Amino acid sequence: MSAQQQVITIDDISADNAPAIYVAGGLGQFFEAVKAEVTGEVPDLKTAKGRARIASLAATVSKSKTAVEKPGRDYLKRLKEMPKVVEAELREFVTKMDSLRDATRQPLTDWEAAEQARKDKHVDGIQAIKDLAVFEATPTAAQVADIIAQLELVEISDTWEEFLAEAAQVKDQTLAKLRALLAERTQYEAEQAELIRLRAEAEAQAQRERDAQIVREAEERARREAEQRAQAERDAAAKREAEAKAAADRRELELKLAAEQSERAAAQAAREKIEAEQRAAQQKIDDERRHQQVLEQAEADRAGAVRLAEQERIDSERRQAEAAERARLAEIARANAAADEINRQAVAREADKAHKAKINRAALDAFIAGGMTEECAKQAITLIAQRKIPAIAITY
Repeated sequence: MSAQQQVITIDDISADNAPAIYVAGGLGQFFEAVKAEVTGEVPDLKTAKGRARIASLAATVSKSKTAVEKPGRDYLKRLKEMPKVVEAELREFVTKMDSLRDATRQPLTDWEAAEQARKDKHVDGIQAIKDLAVFEATPTAAQVADIIAQLELVEISDTWEEFLAEAAQVKDQTLAKLRALLAERTQYEAEQAELIRLRAEAEAQAQRERDAQIVREAEERARREAEQRAQAERDAAAKREAEAKAAADRRELELKLAAEQSERAAAQAAREKIEAEQRAAQQKIDDERRHQQVLEQAEADRAGAVRLAEQERIDSERRQAEAAERARLAEIARANAAADEINRQAVAREADKAHKAKINRAALDAFIAGGMTEECAKQAITLIAQRKIPAIAITY
């Protein structure tokens, strides 16, 4: 039986010679034969042919395992009286074959893992460069300048191996994006600074106008108070003059009455004549008094007209001041509206730029998904956006 097994190969296994093969220790020769075949040479992992040879040897182990296992399984079904012996033998054989396969392929597996780790390191490095141009929020010009300085320090050398060209290209593209963004943010911040300066100037001018208005109002109050004091003095003088005249008239009347009384006592006979003269004198006095009252009423009317005219002049000046204040406030509102419009337009430009960048990014991803390289996809989008491709446009 031993001599028979020595001339039987895996390809010779059949249902006829199965009883002589699937016995305790009967499969060891096939394991040793396969092991000798796959371990008899050491392929070179540094060459694609060597790596392919290792994969082929591992596949040979799997194929040989199947070639021995399948007939054994078929034979086992027919040998219900020996299931434990055959199953144990097959299990041991399969385990050793799997271990042999894994051990045979292990150098290739280790090399592939190391190679993948090396490539992943370069891919991650390139992605890190790209991420420098990605911001969660709009950065300041100083922040962009700092990132540019950091990126310029990234060395592009032979350490990038086969990724050298891609790393150099990505660095240049990222620097170009960051420098364009730096120019935009610098211009935007300059515009904002100018807006702040204009607002400050407008506020300063408004304050100067308010101060001037306060000075004018103070001067006007002082002038009105001086005129009122002067008018009060004139009214007091007129009142004193009227009172003095009334007192003189009363003294004159008293003297006349005394004289009349003396004359009545001296010349009773001429009383009627004297009485007539007295009535005439009294009539004259009454006429003079009424005339004085008319003059005083006319003077009062004239003073009232002057005060009314002065009040109308004051009201006119107040209305002019109010109109000037409304004009000043309207000018400030116009300046603020102009500044707000400039700010709104700047915000709209930023939003439109972000919107277009989002649509261009979606188009770029679609081109790449369709099989184009990233560089070609970017060139295509640029040409379409510049309307250099007839009958094709990007809808924003």
